[in-house]
Amino acid sequence: MNETIEFVAAHGIALIALLVFVEQIGLPIPSMPILLAGGALARLGRLDFAAALAVSIGASIVADGIWYEIGRRKGGSVLRLLCKISLEPDSCVRQTENVFARWGTGALVVSKFMPGLNTVAPPMAGVVKMPRYVFFTLDAVSALLHFGLYLALGYLFGNQIEVVVSYASNWGVWLGVLLGMALVAWIGRKWYERRKFLLDHRTARISVGELASRLDAGEQFSIIDLRHAMDFEADPNMIPGAIHLPVEHLERRVGEIPRDREIILYCT
Repeated sequence: MNETIEFVAAHGIALIALLVFVEQIGLPIPSMPILLAGGALARLGRLDFAAALAVSIGASIVADGIWYEIGRRKGGSVLRLLCKISLEPDSCVRQTENVFARWGTGALVVSKFMPGLNTVAPPMAGVVKMPRYVFFTLDAVSALLHFGLYLALGYLFGNQIEVVVSYASNWGVWLGVLLGMALVAWIGRKWYERRKFLLDHRTARISVGELASRLDAGEQFSIIDLRHAMDFEADPNMIPGAIHLPVEHLERRVGEIPRDREIILYCT
C-alpha cells in the first residue's frame, strides 16, 4: 500500500482531528485529502468510519465555537480582521452578511461548502447573537454533512483514490512545483484584479477628524451611512444628520439623498 495511505493508517483518528481543527480555525490547510484517505482506509477495515466522522465533527465544533465566542464578544471588528487577510477584503464581510440576510440560520448549514464563508460564518453568527444552542446544533449538522460527504466519497472510491495517490507519489517534486506555480498564478491574478479595481474606482477621501472639524465649523453635508442592516443593528450609532441607506437599497432609494450639498459616504 502506498506510503501516504500507510502514514494516515498509522496516525489515523488523531491526524484527522488535527487537520480538521486547523482548517476550521482558519489556516489554509485543507482537510479534504486526509478525509478521503480516511474513508478509503475505513473501506479496507483499517480505520473506524464512525470514529473518524465523530472526531471530525468534534474538532470542527471546537474551532467554530472559538470563532463564535470571539464574534459574540468583539463584534464586527473580528470580521474585518478575518477579511483583511483574504484576497478580496473589500467584499468579504458584505458577501457574508448578504448570505446570512438571505438564508438566515440556513447559511450556517451550507457554509462549509462555500469557500470563504466557511471561516467567516461562525464569528458572524456570534456577531448577530445567534443563540448558542441554535449555533452549535446547526454547526454540528453542517459538519456532519460536509465531513461525512468526504469520508463517504473516500469509502466509495477507495481503490481509485489509492491509484491517484500512487501517481502523485511517482511524480514527486514535479507535481509539487506545478501545484505551487498554479497557486502563485491564482494569487497573482487576484492581486492584479484588486489593484485594477482600486485604481479604476478612486474617489476623494476625507478623514474622520477632517469631517468632524468641518461639521463643527457649520458646513452642511449629505452623509450616507452605507452599513449593512446587521452592522447597523449591532451598532446603531450614526454620525449626526446621516441617513442610513444600505448599499443593497441604494438604487431604489437614491432619491432620498439631498443633491444640494457635498455627499459623503461611509460604511464602517
